[in-house]
Amino acid sequence: MEPDILSAKAPSPAQPPDASAAGHTPMMTQYLAIKAEHPETLVFYRMGDFYELFFADAEKAAALLDITLTKRGQSAGQPIAMCGVPFHAMEGYLAKLIKLGESVAICEQVGEVTGKGPVERKVMRVVTPGTLTDAELLSDKTESVLLAIHQGPRNSCGLAWLSVTRAEIHLAECPSDELEAWVTRIAPSELLHSTDTSASFAQRIQALKRATAQGVAMSTTARPAWQFDAALGQRKLLEQLHAATLAAWHADDLPQAHAAAAALLGFAEHTQGRALSHVQTIRVQKGDASISLPLSTRRNLELTQTLRGEDKPTLFSLLDTCSTSMGSRALKRWLLEPQRDRSEAALRLQAIGVLRDAGQGQRLRDQLKGSGDVERISARIALRQVRPRELVALQLTLQKTELLVQALPAQTALLAQISAALHPPEGCADLLQRAVFDEPSALVRDGGVINRGFDAELDELRDIQTNCDAFLLDLETREKARTGIANLRVQFNKVHGFYIEVTQGQVDKVPDDYRRRQTLKNAERFITPELKAFEDKALSAQERALSREKWLFEHLLDQLQAFVPRLGQLAYALAALDVLCTLAERSLTLNWCAPVFVKEPCIAIEGGRHPVVEARLAEASSASFIANDTAMGHRQRMQIITGPNMGGKSTYMRQVAIIVLLASMGSYVPANVCRLGPIDAIHTRIGAADDLANAQSTFMVEMTEAAQILHSASAHSLVLMDEIGRGTSTFDGLALASGIAAHLHDKTQAFCLFATHYFELTEFPAQHHGAVNMHVSAAESGRDIVFLHELQPGPASRSYGIQVARLAGMPAAVLNHARHTLSALEEHALGSQAQVDLFAAPPENPADGPSPLESALASIQPDALSPREALEALYSLKKLAQREQG
Repeated sequence: MEPDILSAKAPSPAQPPDASAAGHTPMMTQYLAIKAEHPETLVFYRMGDFYELFFADAEKAAALLDITLTKRGQSAGQPIAMCGVPFHAMEGYLAKLIKLGESVAICEQVGEVTGKGPVERKVMRVVTPGTLTDAELLSDKTESVLLAIHQGPRNSCGLAWLSVTRAEIHLAECPSDELEAWVTRIAPSELLHSTDTSASFAQRIQALKRATAQGVAMSTTARPAWQFDAALGQRKLLEQLHAATLAAWHADDLPQAHAAAAALLGFAEHTQGRALSHVQTIRVQKGDASISLPLSTRRNLELTQTLRGEDKPTLFSLLDTCSTSMGSRALKRWLLEPQRDRSEAALRLQAIGVLRDAGQGQRLRDQLKGSGDVERISARIALRQVRPRELVALQLTLQKTELLVQALPAQTALLAQISAALHPPEGCADLLQRAVFDEPSALVRDGGVINRGFDAELDELRDIQTNCDAFLLDLETREKARTGIANLRVQFNKVHGFYIEVTQGQVDKVPDDYRRRQTLKNAERFITPELKAFEDKALSAQERALSREKWLFEHLLDQLQAFVPRLGQLAYALAALDVLCTLAERSLTLNWCAPVFVKEPCIAIEGGRHPVVEARLAEASSASFIANDTAMGHRQRMQIITGPNMGGKSTYMRQVAIIVLLASMGSYVPANVCRLGPIDAIHTRIGAADDLANAQSTFMVEMTEAAQILHSASAHSLVLMDEIGRGTSTFDGLALASGIAAHLHDKTQAFCLFATHYFELTEFPAQHHGAVNMHVSAAESGRDIVFLHELQPGPASRSYGIQVARLAGMPAAVLNHARHTLSALEEHALGSQAQVDLFAAPPENPADGPSPLESALASIQPDALSPREALEALYSLKKLAQREQG
């Protein structure tokens, strides 16, 4: 047993004592030395069946995890605050801490219990938000991305990022004013930065933390400035790739990115406790390679999260019917990283066209189901963190791929490339099948992992344990015959081991070679030299078998390292095939068409639909979605869209953007026909929201987003402007809206959908040849309104705001007041000299009060009526209804 650290009660301190201070127990000296190496990290310190936390770590963890904080003992005269979590339930607590942005150092017992001091302990790995690999901590459809940023000279920045479970590092350099766009695109879980940065850059880092996509918590971690060294980074990258130059990856002349890579790889190796041997690819990213999707665009189009921060219904949730978790993650990357160059999207469209034919894609989807996550399993093999059941899943998946290769129609360049990469590495599946049980234990420490027949020594040790019962029965039979004691029993328990039990009345018959082991009330327990020898052999065999099994598992991981690169290629092929089959299925199920890419600038859509809204309508079995056309080209680049609220303006605008995005990623689209020219960005200014944390009002947020669009949009951008200018006074808003529209039309010349309630802007197309008026139609029936959701040429005649308010349940008195004021305002606008009193009470209008039928209905108390009275009331109501209709 280890020396006890607990001796007296005392209040807990805020900070741990200095490890060098005298008077610490040996165990606390060991703990404080480990904590000193991880000052900013919670330390899970293994003690038997618990991970314990001490001092400030304990106070913090107890509050975050809602567990009991105890005060037991002192060390160097200071009280010890502590709390703990069971080792078998650690993952749940760890997941909660990581979700809150904390990092945890897992400190394990690595030495043997000697009784001469604390067991040797060592931090085996550090779990941080950006370096997750455990399946229990990481969502199947989410990647944990670690990003390092280096502040370079002359307003430049270097970026390096990776997902520990993927086999590639990304490098980029950019001006510092583009940093937010890059961070939005990368969406890191954790951001590394130097402790030695300017005050303005530090503020920018904090702003980036606040500006990350909704639902994604980005933690920031400061690292020593010396770790951001360009020469060190270049050397680390060369060692990672086993290469003499980075020229082959076009990554040799990126000094700022190399500096970021030095910190990135150093931190990743520190957290994993080893080098990332599986990471053997570099990708240099250019800012102009992908279509820009700013944070506001991702949010307003609800690509991966709704405006409320929910995971569904979104475009991704509609698309994601993938058979594998690898496919789901790849689909999200394709959706959020569409390329400006159309060659990759064109290859995907060709492949989808083949997979749609004769149900080939569905057959492949059926074979893909149940596949293991090869991408993460291969990474965990390289990091030596893989679990036995993951290896079984890998082995079964490798068998599946052999069938997939035979079924895959390699009729296009992309499908042929996937087919070539799908061939499993030779010998890997066979090795796994021979080495691991079909249903192994969850953890190696529990035994029962290595298959029978794989190792002769292990089989022999297991046979000793298996034959134990037979030996005990044989010994009992022989001893009964030798001693004449009929009720003699040979038994075993974990406390006393093996023993021969004899009742007190038969003790005088025991032979001289029996040695007393334990005395009970009614019996004596003995052991013989023969039983003692067997006990030593049996108990030793159990320990030796477990030790041998652990050694064999580690040796198996050594053998599997050679297969990791090929497994990485296989994972990419499986994920890509899964996404293509999924997009083929979606296009058939949802009746989508293949887009056509053209060189001339245009967005030409016939029968376009909003896929998520259409799917929701279909689920509700309500009215079918009303499709609309879009015609924008060199001559017509802007639509001024008017019409009532709830009429479908925003839905129409979003559907155009979604169709453009889907086409750009290489998917079929929800339309009858789609022709698309070059696109470099999709910008949106939709909705109203304030940013109180940054002291920005709703109108300030609106103007900030609009300004960002005007500065960054180009002639190849798609811009959605919805109700710009409504956050201020009417005249201010109108003036700003007209100025923004003119800039987008005259200077930027972007494709623009400009929705507004300022009817004055319907005069805009008369002076700007590239703009056209469009409106969403509605029909009135008395004071009711019916939204037709159909886009038609020309301006809307009115906004129908009061009718929409009536549908929302606005009180009749308010509606009456609004109608009276609206009439007065309209007369004044037509030339009336009378002044409009906005607060004057309107004249009494009986029509606005409850009708006789409504009054009669309100007066009825159903529970107080007899059956006859209820029938009479029903006839009375019917007469009133006929009178009102007549």
